[in-house]
Amino acid sequence: MRIGLIGAGNIGSTLAQLAVDHGHDVVLSNPRGPDTLSDLVGKLGEHATAGTAGQATASGDIVVVTIPLKAYRQVPAAGLAGKTVIDTSNYYPQRDGRIPELDDDSTTGSELLASHLDGAHVVKAFNTIYFKDLASQGQPAGTHDRRALPIAGDDAAAKRAVDGLIREFGFDVVDVGPLAQGRRFQPGTPAYNVRLNEAELRAALGMVTHTAG
Repeated sequence: MRIGLIGAGNIGSTLAQLAVDHGHDVVLSNPRGPDTLSDLVGKLGEHATAGTAGQATASGDIVVVTIPLKAYRQVPAAGLAGKTVIDTSNYYPQRDGRIPELDDDSTTGSELLASHLDGAHVVKAFNTIYFKDLASQGQPAGTHDRRALPIAGDDAAAKRAVDGLIREFGFDVVDVGPLAQGRRFQPGTPAYNVRLNEAELRAALGMVTHTAG
C-alpha cells in the first residue's frame, strides 16, 4: 500500500515510520516543499519519497491529512474523490483562531475537511494519541490491555481500511460511528489523550457494552 501524507510534523513523521516499518510505501509532503524533507526521507529509507501535496494525494491509496486544522483549505481536493482520507486534526483555538461553527458545536473539524474534500471518504483517527506514544505503545494483537484508538467516519469501507491500518500498527480500534461523532473524542473529552484499552475506551466514549445474561 502507498500512503500519502499531507504534513510531516510529529504525527505525520511517526505514521510514516510506522507505515515503512510495516512494509508500506509513503509519499511525504509539507508546505515548504520536497527539498526540506530530504533528511526525514533519508532516515525512513527506500520506501519513502518526498513530493508536493498534489503528488501525495494523487499517489496515495490512503491519504493522511495531519496539519493544523486552520490550514484545512490548503489540502488539494483534486484527485481525492472516492479515496480514504485520514484526518488527525484537533481544534485548538489558541493556535487555529476562533472558528464559530466549531465553537457552537454545529459541526466538527473533520466535517469541515470533508466538505472541502467533496467526494473523499474522511475518517477521523490518530488524533487522541501523543506522537511518542504512537511510536512506542503498539503491541501485538491479543496482548492483554492493548491500547485502543477511536475512529469515526461515514463510509464503511474507508473505516475498514483505517481499522486495519491501526491494528497493523499495534492498537485495537473502537468505531464510534458517523464522522459527526468524532466530537466524542476531541480535546476536552474523557477519551482524548489517555491510554485506555478497548473496554475502557468504550466506557469513556459513553458506549454501552452489552453482555450475555
